[in-house]
Amino acid sequence: MTKNFKRASLLAIALASAAGAASAQGDLSANIAATNDYVWRGISQTDNGFAVQGGLDYTNGGFYVGTWASNVDFGSDADIEVDLYGGYRGAITESLSFDVGVIGYVYPGEDDLNFLEVKAGLGYTVDALSAGVTAYYDPDNENTYVEGTGTYAFTEKFKGLASVGNYSFDAGGDYTNWSLGATYSFDLFDLTGKYTDTDIDGATDIADENFVVMISKVF
Repeated sequence: MTKNFKRASLLAIALASAAGAASAQGDLSANIAATNDYVWRGISQTDNGFAVQGGLDYTNGGFYVGTWASNVDFGSDADIEVDLYGGYRGAITESLSFDVGVIGYVYPGEDDLNFLEVKAGLGYTVDALSAGVTAYYDPDNENTYVEGTGTYAFTEKFKGLASVGNYSFDAGGDYTNWSLGATYSFDLFDLTGKYTDTDIDGATDIADENFVVMISKVF
């Protein structure tokens, strides 16, 4: 199966999700954020620099579609990352949920960086504790990322955050990353602080210990 055929198939899945969601009235939300560093899977996407981010999400029942964008700095022609995604989420039991979908990562000006992932995840919530595990697969490059996340609501406004993930590359260079932090919801915005790190040997600053501070708002 060629890369172009795989890509077309995954885009067809995303469009089908969008069509299903748009067939009846749903809910539209927007989000904006500013952060001192855009760290993704343990590695800075902005060369440890500032980022402004934002997105739109549309949900209809279990179906959802959305887009999200951020500035990036890879030392190349790519200045912006635009994500396009769609999928379906629902409940298996009162405490157990699932989420399946597809994500397209687009870098205008540097098409060679574009790629797609399919994802499947499970979430479990009991009282103040929520935990989940999600697997992402890039069929073009045969790379896999598996991440476990957890949140604990100490109060209605204050939550602790933790994550650990492993990135497995078909070409080699696998690594593990983790984060630990907290978020507080003020009346006008949410403030998040998070420590991140990886086990990459001889890691440069972009993959070494980082502390991320983010101010965000959902409308």
